Amino acid sequence: MIPLKDINRSSSIPVVTVVLILANAVVFLYELSLGQRALSRFFFAFGGVPSFYLDSSYWQSTGLLGGALPLLTSMFLHGGWLHFLGNMLYLWVFGDNVEDRVGHLKFVFFYFTCGLAAAFLHVFTNPASTVPTVGASGAIAGVLGAYLVLFPGARVLTLVPIFFFFQLIELPALIFLGFWFVMQFFSGAMSLAASEQQMGGTAWWAHIGGFVAGMGLIWKRRRPRPRRVYDY
Repeated sequence: MIPLKDINRSSSIPVVTVVLILANAVVFLYELSLGQRALSRFFFAFGGVPSFYLDSSYWQSTGLLGGALPLLTSMFLHGGWLHFLGNMLYLWVFGDNVEDRVGHLKFVFFYFTCGLAAAFLHVFTNPASTVPTVGASGAIAGVLGAYLVLFPGARVLTLVPIFFFFQLIELPALIFLGFWFVMQFFSGAMSLAASEQQMGGTAWWAHIGGFVAGMGLIWKRRRPRPRRVYDY
């Protein structure tokens, strides 16, 4: 299923969402300018390699800041046109409303926190992987999780494949995002059973980690504060 737009207006200009999309686009265009070998070195330098983070010699050679930096820079790298366009479409459709609700500055911290949570779960589930992890999908999954909590009844105009045809259907966010998460979970479970550590592929557990982190952060924010009671 492909989301085209949500029927849910925001009351402010999604400045951060637009800047994130532009930053990802600039980096992707730079990737396209590189040759195959240079691109591979670029991914190893700025993508997150799970096995590195569990190797003490890696931290000794890079230092704490240098070693952790790829966890952030990997969120701006993509492995191809479909990867890039798909991620940016999801960010554009769902990011504006979440940014509008939490505020621009808080959205920045929210986005990168979800991306880090996604990276940590991916490392935990693929500790031996020597394949660089690239993509903004973990952070964007956090945006999807937040959207589900904030706007479960919002309608999402969706392109749905039915046999050999595509149909435009408005689905509640609860249905669209719920189905998306279930697909990620079962794909993640199958990837563990298939032991893909050395083969690469989609980082399903990064999606799951980001989504759950996004839900948790927004749920905590929405929780009403207990009233103070004074005895006289």
